[in-house]
Amino acid sequence: MILLQNISFGFPGGDLLFNNTNLTIPSDTKSALVGSNGTGKSTLLKIIAGEIQPLSGNSTIPGHIFYVPQMFGNFNHLTIAECLKIDQKLNALQKITNGEVDEIYFEILNDDWDIEERCQQALEYWGLDNFELTQKLESLSGGQKTKVFLAGIQINPPDIIILDEPTNHLDIEGRKLLYDLIDKTNASVVIVSHDRTLLNLVDTIFELSNQGTATYGGNYDFYAEQKEVEKEALHNDIHSKERALKKAKEKERETLERKQKLDARGKGKQEKSGVARIMMNTLRNNAEKNSSKLKSVHTEKISGISGDLRDLRSSLKNAEQMKVNFNDSNLHSGKILVDAENINFNYGKEKLWKENISLEVRSGDRISVKGSNGSGKTTLIKLLLGNIEPSEGKIDRAEFNSIYIDQEYSLIDNDSTLYDFVQTFNDGAMQESEVKTLLSRFLFGKNTWDKKCGVLSGGERLRLLLCGLSISNKAPDMIILDEPTNNLDLQNVEILTNSVKDYHGTLLVISHDEVFLEEIGIGSEVLLD
Repeated sequence: MILLQNISFGFPGGDLLFNNTNLTIPSDTKSALVGSNGTGKSTLLKIIAGEIQPLSGNSTIPGHIFYVPQMFGNFNHLTIAECLKIDQKLNALQKITNGEVDEIYFEILNDDWDIEERCQQALEYWGLDNFELTQKLESLSGGQKTKVFLAGIQINPPDIIILDEPTNHLDIEGRKLLYDLIDKTNASVVIVSHDRTLLNLVDTIFELSNQGTATYGGNYDFYAEQKEVEKEALHNDIHSKERALKKAKEKERETLERKQKLDARGKGKQEKSGVARIMMNTLRNNAEKNSSKLKSVHTEKISGISGDLRDLRSSLKNAEQMKVNFNDSNLHSGKILVDAENINFNYGKEKLWKENISLEVRSGDRISVKGSNGSGKTTLIKLLLGNIEPSEGKIDRAEFNSIYIDQEYSLIDNDSTLYDFVQTFNDGAMQESEVKTLLSRFLFGKNTWDKKCGVLSGGERLRLLLCGLSISNKAPDMIILDEPTNNLDLQNVEILTNSVKDYHGTLLVISHDEVFLEEIGIGSEVLLD
């Protein structure tokens, strides 16, 4: 059992990320941590893995742990064997095989005589059998680095597997291998991922928020259903509070109007009956005190309901307020935008594809481009857009405007401020105050408007770009998305999905996220080999 009790953690000079957080994960549980950006999912994984220590609290993590981090920069100087922590055993085995019978080598090997065989089998499983164990990690691609670490699970099977965004750089085949591994393992598993296919292999979801952790006994689909039920209940609570607020304001107005009429009628009777002036003043002062007291009671009630309503509205998911309302493309549906005939591209003397490609893109099409790492997906997009020309064949292109969004959101000028960047989408139709209101709606408060775009995270860069597109009056005829979900958490994937679903122009998408492709309504696919 993984047990965290009253865990607190914060980075130097910052607020506490966790404060007295508790988490219990029973043995043999396949679980996932979900939550918004900044809630500390990756940090909590590192605490469980023993990579960092909490400021306070107790943790009980029994058994052998294998941790696959999200970033591999700290390991680039190491060999594959060193990353897998098998270099000493392999060296000892080699020494013994060569006839050196020093006792120290037997202690290091610790009767693990088939370590080399297991290593070869694991690397072969992940398609890495053509790599040398002495090869430095810096020479590998992002997907290959991930596979090296995943191979370690099979070389030395752990009791607990901890994975931080393991599918970020994996192609379709790599993902399938991971899904099969997680499905068949008997180890406890804790995952942070935006890959919903992977999240549907777990049996427990832990939602991490500023309030602590909430447990949902099921896979991601079950969790999503429960969140919809909670959201519907929240909407009902909001509508109920809105009705109560309206009723309270009407009651206040009616009560004060009735009081004023009664006071006016009483004053008239007193004047007619000849009540002394000093008595009249006393009666008037009492009436004013009563009115003030009555108003205070109503104000307090209205303030309380308004506060509750504010709290409820702030609980609504950000995805609901950050939807981009794209205008329709001016191009008529079905117009041929790109017509590629028998194209190929050469790297040196080598053709990129074994067979030439013919492809037609029409206005309104939704096309996914699939293939393993290195199959030329991004190259094909560049050819279709005219950024590079084919070595063979020809491409005819109509006039259209497009926007290319890659996983780094490199369309954003890192040296620009947030406010200046979104203003580049403004043709003058939107006032300064409206632009700033829109920035706030996309969760960029006043204190961030002068920040440089270069400091933004992946999710923040997505939100900023969507904010800019919301300002623009003219929708692009074509949107190209190149692995857009790789650096996003689940909340930001939902924001992107909601925005793209209602776009009526042409869509070209490179993605290994099958759920994302299904949700945005992909109609056809190009599979590259």
